[in-house]
Amino acid sequence: MKRKGLVVVISAPSGTGKGTLLAALKNVAQNMKYSISVTTRIPRAGEVDGRDYFFTTHENFQKMIDDNMLLEWDSFVGNYYGTPREYIENCVNEGYDVYLDITVKGALQIKQNYNDCVLIFMLPPSFNELQRRITSRGTETQEVIKQRLEQAKEEIDYLNKYDYVIINDNVDNAVNDVLAIVHAEKLKVWRNSDIGKRLGFY
Repeated sequence: MKRKGLVVVISAPSGTGKGTLLAALKNVAQNMKYSISVTTRIPRAGEVDGRDYFFTTHENFQKMIDDNMLLEWDSFVGNYYGTPREYIENCVNEGYDVYLDITVKGALQIKQNYNDCVLIFMLPPSFNELQRRITSRGTETQEVIKQRLEQAKEEIDYLNKYDYVIINDNVDNAVNDVLAIVHAEKLKVWRNSDIGKRLGFY
């Protein structure tokens, strides 16, 4: 019998380096799948249905909400985005660890709908470093930078809702922290209730 995988949710303030972390994890994490969201927005050039997103209509998305087919969902600029329950559960049942890049709001929805998930909150080395990283992008106005920093302060208030916190002072260290968390979670007794049978004790 194949052992189930984990649902690993990683949240972080903008500028913390979450995208870089997830890209690095793909190179070293075993049995890793990246969650594919369902969205109502029109595909952009080069995007493929089932690879980048599951594209659907507003009507079908609403039906997915009504039928409890989404673990979490939200709207942004007139379109809806959500995490399909069936895709996640199929991956987990096949033994894959599914990683989700989700906002704080979405993470708490996931936890409510999928209690077995592991919530990881990633922080920068300091608030000043976060400010430096966002500013050094050179792509946003001072007003947007201010909004992102204020949002980061609001998000950290939800830290106690998470299972683990890691500091991204170095991407390799952060990757090792995530891998250590996943490894430890898989050794928890309640996740191994059938271990006696698996080892032939009965």
